[in-house]
Amino acid sequence: MNMSLIFIPCTPCLASSPSQTFFSSTHLNSYHYYFYCYGPPTSIFVAAAIKQWRRNRVQKTRQVLVCANQNLLTQTEMDKHKQSNAFMWKEKIRGYVRNGLWDKALSMYSQMQRAGIEPDKLVFLSVIRACGSLSDLQAGKKIHEDIIERGLESDVFVASALASMYAKCGSLDNARQVFERVSERDVVLWTTIIAGYSQNGQPHEALAFFKEMQVQAIKPNSVTIISVLPAFADLLALKQGKQIHGYAIRNGFESDVVVGTALVDMYAKCENVNIGRKLFERMPKQNVVSWNAIIAGYSQNGHSHEALAFFNAMQIQGIKPNSITMITILPVCADLLFLEQGKQIHGYAIRNGFESDVVVSTALVDMYAKCGNVDIAHKLFKRMPKQNVVSWNAIISGYSQNGYPHETLTLFNEMQVQGIKPNSIAIVSVLPACAHLLALEQGKQIHGYSIRSGVVSDVTVGTGLVDMYAKCGNVNIAHKLFERMPEKNVVSWTAMILAYGIHGHGEDALALFSQMQETGTKPDHVTFTAILTACSHAGLVDQGRKYFECMKLDYGLAPKLEHYACLVDLLGRAGHLDEARDIIKNMPLKPDANVWGALLGGCRIHCNIELGEEAAKHLLELELSNAGYYVLLSNIYAEAHRWEDVVKLRTMIKERGVKKQAGRSVVVVNREVHTFLVGDRIHPQSEKIYATLENIYGQMKKAGYVPDTNLVLQDVEEEAKENILCSHSEKLAISFGIISTSQGTPIRIMKNLRVCGDCHNATKFISKIVGREIIVRDANRFHHFKNGLCSCGDYW
Repeated sequence: MNMSLIFIPCTPCLASSPSQTFFSSTHLNSYHYYFYCYGPPTSIFVAAAIKQWRRNRVQKTRQVLVCANQNLLTQTEMDKHKQSNAFMWKEKIRGYVRNGLWDKALSMYSQMQRAGIEPDKLVFLSVIRACGSLSDLQAGKKIHEDIIERGLESDVFVASALASMYAKCGSLDNARQVFERVSERDVVLWTTIIAGYSQNGQPHEALAFFKEMQVQAIKPNSVTIISVLPAFADLLALKQGKQIHGYAIRNGFESDVVVGTALVDMYAKCENVNIGRKLFERMPKQNVVSWNAIIAGYSQNGHSHEALAFFNAMQIQGIKPNSITMITILPVCADLLFLEQGKQIHGYAIRNGFESDVVVSTALVDMYAKCGNVDIAHKLFKRMPKQNVVSWNAIISGYSQNGYPHETLTLFNEMQVQGIKPNSIAIVSVLPACAHLLALEQGKQIHGYSIRSGVVSDVTVGTGLVDMYAKCGNVNIAHKLFERMPEKNVVSWTAMILAYGIHGHGEDALALFSQMQETGTKPDHVTFTAILTACSHAGLVDQGRKYFECMKLDYGLAPKLEHYACLVDLLGRAGHLDEARDIIKNMPLKPDANVWGALLGGCRIHCNIELGEEAAKHLLELELSNAGYYVLLSNIYAEAHRWEDVVKLRTMIKERGVKKQAGRSVVVVNREVHTFLVGDRIHPQSEKIYATLENIYGQMKKAGYVPDTNLVLQDVEEEAKENILCSHSEKLAISFGIISTSQGTPIRIMKNLRVCGDCHNATKFISKIVGREIIVRDANRFHHFKNGLCSCGDYW
């Protein structure tokens, strides 16, 4: 603003020198307020006038002012002067605010009122700012009432401060009401309301105000540009963002480091990080915020190596990283699994006092967890002086992603005991743990909590619940939840397609895929993995071939190794082994262990020794230490009664130090996990378990059950083979489930390996004899046994 225009109404008495210029005390108070809002005066005449005005005050007041500004005034001195000097009270409040002592500023405001001192605009501006910084909506509303009583609400400066305060407290309706009550709005007020909506995640509303501002012929300034650019970024509105960029150039704002940084950020979030980089390099001067923006831009666009390169360049340029830099670069280390680099950044954070920052500490917890070092992550978490919901989310997701379901559930429960209310991220992190443990009851409780807390409508929570119910064996509830979801994305559709697939409902999966196409939702690579898996488990060979070609021709998606593995598995299970071999021979990618493993699995089912040996040869070259492939080949030899080859293979396993994964079965009863190994007798109820199993076995044999001793890979007597089969882990788990759960309730078993043929057959008999549904989740899929039948139709 032109300073000469401000001083025209004052009619100053001009003296012989600028220092003798005289202004009334009333006018000087008014200008002092303006400078408080917009910064110090640039005119030497104005500065001299205000100096003279202050010098005319009593010496004691000057001393009080110095103490107030430095926060050195004692309560005793305050009490001594409070009745005689209102100016000191106001300066004390402003001093607290300038130093970020928000609580003390509000406390002093209350004392000032009790002492009968009348607040002015500057005081109101200060305490409103304190309320916004504390997000203290209640205190802010009380001060708003004081402002209304004094008739100051329509003052544009006070209104701007109030709107800003309400926006920081998340009360946009109140902010808007304040805005609408002001008849003559300036650029500051317009910018405040735009920033409020933009910062509270309502970009559409922010842009609506921005357009209306221009309709009202209010010219945006640099702060307006900074405030509105994040809204364009949130909406990926690149075209409009470019128009604002052009406006910034025409008005000379682009050279402003803050505007330049905001533009870099906007382009990066609109997936144009290369343009953002050109802008960054063109900036006449870059500060730490600018560097943070370009590092974050590359990180958010999946260019982790480039982000790390900019981080290193930043330090070479002598720019000292701040806490925001730490928060930005640590996820990059996590993404690249650069644990050592992460540790170096951790050391820097400690040396510079950043570790005590809850956001930095949370980023460190997340980095260590994602790099697989969950123990250090947990120690850091425990050492944090204060944990918030984001910190809890980081440690819970860390344990969940690293395969510690028990610890995940324990932490989730502890979080609530500590009074921290789980949000959608915590729920999405803990649901896979419930699924992993078949902890259906706990999953249901979390479902109930998500309904009560209102997050069940969140698409990620809904998808997580669909996945949890499906993996706990209840595909029907999963489908009902899916149908009720108010919003579905490609992940939701894929989760439900996969749910049908692993439960053997191939036709339902294909029908759902057709529905997905009708909605216009574009499938991705994961969707096609799910649909091919569904075809494989249901034996839908023709449909599988069709969808494999569909992903290339209709959606332009080049098949990845996992898609070839699914196709080979589909063909191998169905007995089309030569076609599967040709697929491998002609595929454009080098086959990995999953592809050859799928072929070997088909060879085991159809006892093709020659092709099985070829597949095993490739597998042992790729993954020498994977015992599963040795076992599959052993099964092929054993079923062909080639015992010498079985012995040779076992000798090879011992010589190479390969450890076979022990088969184990898990059953959850009353929230307690019970694990069984083959021949296990350490369970407290072992005698009862074996007695129940022996009784059931007698009934099974009368019903026609014949043990498949060919599956015992040992050259021993038939009776010994039968005893080995009888003590398989899944049979022990089922027996325990029978004696530990109520009649009529399903028994849910989880097996870490593929269920063997004899156990599959035996479970069909058991389900009919005891009249119970038995749900078994093995390494590949679900089996629902009921009335002597299995949902897989004996195709698995």
